[in-house]
Amino acid sequence: MPKFAANLTMLWNEIDFLDRFEKAAKAGFTGVEYLFPYAYPAEQLKEKLETNGLKQALHNLPAGDWAKGERGLAVLPDRVGEFQDSVGKGIEYAKVLGTETLNVLVGLTPAGVPAEKIHETLVSNLKFAAAELKKAGIPFVAEAINTRDIPGFHLTGTKQSMALFDEVGADDIFLQYDIYHMQIMEGDLTPTIRALLPRIKHIQLADNPGRGEPGTGEINYPFVLKAIDDAGYAGWVGCEYKPKTTTDEGLGWLKAY
Repeated sequence: MPKFAANLTMLWNEIDFLDRFEKAAKAGFTGVEYLFPYAYPAEQLKEKLETNGLKQALHNLPAGDWAKGERGLAVLPDRVGEFQDSVGKGIEYAKVLGTETLNVLVGLTPAGVPAEKIHETLVSNLKFAAAELKKAGIPFVAEAINTRDIPGFHLTGTKQSMALFDEVGADDIFLQYDIYHMQIMEGDLTPTIRALLPRIKHIQLADNPGRGEPGTGEINYPFVLKAIDDAGYAGWVGCEYKPKTTTDEGLGWLKAY
């Protein structure tokens, strides 16, 4: 049976963020994820997790100025120090929250910078992150994102991700496989998941088109989720979708699980 984590950045947007933990627990979720915890004291978030019997499945490392359109720091040669600081901050929060996996958003490919320099920076930054997270005992993932939702994002597919991870050469870096993003970029979902399963540490879902809840688009989620389960995946499946109406009204798909 898949283990679902409510993405509190996407779900229950109509209420205050800190109130979403209780909503997730009442809906039957046992884990949560969200983009960033850094706007709140870690102890405050820990209290919300404990009060509602929830586990922190995943959150992202700091990704720069999100409001200004930044989507990660790992590919930026002029901000290596900031990236290294972000790893430290992510670990600090993860230790308090008991976060099971940290995600690094690699960022937008910077204009006017030689491709070799960008790649060298990315590999070096991920090696640094891998070493620091290994010392902290926290596995981490990198996520490939479709170029329609985030034009210019540097990491866009599974083959590119695997080649990058091989070059980094760390045993604690894994793929965050987002079904929605990879349906747009690659398709061939279940064979890809089966083939890469040993290198996948976290999965996220949303339907396509529209990024709504399962059952609102073209992806056969009963088939895909059964295939993931049958393959022996034991990690979290993060529900990172935009409800078509309200979150509660759109949770009917979850009853089967």
